Amino acid sequence: MSRQALETAEHMIKAPLLYKGKVRELYDLGEHYLIVVTDRISAFDYVLDPAVPEKGNVLNRLSAFWFNLTESLQPNHVVHTDVDKLGSLVTDAEQLKDRIMVTKKAQRIDIECVVRGYITGGGWRQYQQSGTVNGIELPEGMRKNARLGEPLFTPAAKNDVGHDEDIPFERMCELVGAELAEELKERSLKLYEFARGYCEEREIILADCKFEFGIIDGQVILIDELFTPDSSRFWAKETYALDIEIDSMDKEPVRTYLAGTPWDKNSEPDRLPDLVVEETTRRYMDIYNRLTGESIAN
Repeated sequence: MSRQALETAEHMIKAPLLYKGKVRELYDLGEHYLIVVTDRISAFDYVLDPAVPEKGNVLNRLSAFWFNLTESLQPNHVVHTDVDKLGSLVTDAEQLKDRIMVTKKAQRIDIECVVRGYITGGGWRQYQQSGTVNGIELPEGMRKNARLGEPLFTPAAKNDVGHDEDIPFERMCELVGAELAEELKERSLKLYEFARGYCEEREIILADCKFEFGIIDGQVILIDELFTPDSSRFWAKETYALDIEIDSMDKEPVRTYLAGTPWDKNSEPDRLPDLVVEETTRRYMDIYNRLTGESIAN
């Protein structure tokens, strides 16, 4: 690889670290935030070793790509993604190139806005148990991975500790108010429809995705990341089929490897093999190339 995998940027940033997530680090620049997208990779709530080279590059560049593409549809928090503008705040601009995003400071709305265009993953598991997804009744006899007649808005209440909680839309209205809930639903569905059409033109199926929003001066702003392999489920059109576990275009090589090991998911996992790491890097680069038409040299 041209660059060493970035596991953390703490030693490279001369600004207070506000939050360190599984993948992203948030720094305080005063008027703005600085988000650094590392190459760390997680599964089953564990950060795995080693990091995946260029993963953060892909995630950050894809988010920037989509934020720019949808800006007229939905305002977002991006100020810039140019590491050189940070000047002496960073000690290794080359290592951080394409992995940073300076953003406006928004008050986060503690709802994960999920849109499902196909019944799969957690939505499929809900349907199998109750015939519903987030309280929405669906027809009997649906098949796994089937395209839904209309995309579903299925919110989740964000939890900083543990997993987010799937909730009915009515509960979301209670949490944030009916007017804001309706606005977030409308904006989420509009974004999904736009991206689904864009992806279909490139032989990619956008099965589902999630958004985060915030408030700045009373205006709803799109924050966090957008239509990346970590926040969206992409399927290559040529692999689509009903009733199977479709190999999604993300960190699937890692999941597949872990599923084939005796790891109990309750202890630190073993180090990922080099071949799994290399295939995961290739997978992230492939989805970037197919969505943007550009390649990331490695």
